[in-house]
Amino acid sequence: MATSKVTVHFSCPVQQVWHTVTDLAHTAWRSDLAQVEVLDEVHFVEHTKSGYTTNFVVTACEPIRFWAFTMENENMSGSWEGVFEKTERGTRLTCTETVTAKRWWMHPFVPGYLKRQQKLYLDDLRRELLRQTSL
Repeated sequence: MATSKVTVHFSCPVQQVWHTVTDLAHTAWRSDLAQVEVLDEVHFVEHTKSGYTTNFVVTACEPIRFWAFTMENENMSGSWEGVFEKTERGTRLTCTETVTAKRWWMHPFVPGYLKRQQKLYLDDLRRELLRQTSL
């Protein structure tokens, strides 16, 4: 099992960050995804451009404060938590992701995978928030 925790700051309102992160109907800003299927209020499926499918179950949702879910695919299982905080200059988002590889030989690669995935997600999110601000 590997855990990665990252805190980032955005110079936009917490409501905007929350809406962008949790709006599963509008995920085109995610450079790694082909599509997201929303099954119901707590279940959704991400389909990556490289063909991987990951199932998600929302475990907590406190609007504009906290969002959490579990995730599972053929290679791993884990969880993600996002803490959204209003600051003087915008928003602080703390993401904590924990992943367990399902195959023993994948275990050494999980920490690096987590860091790359979190960086990609947060870089994409930053670009999308800047795009929204410049409209």
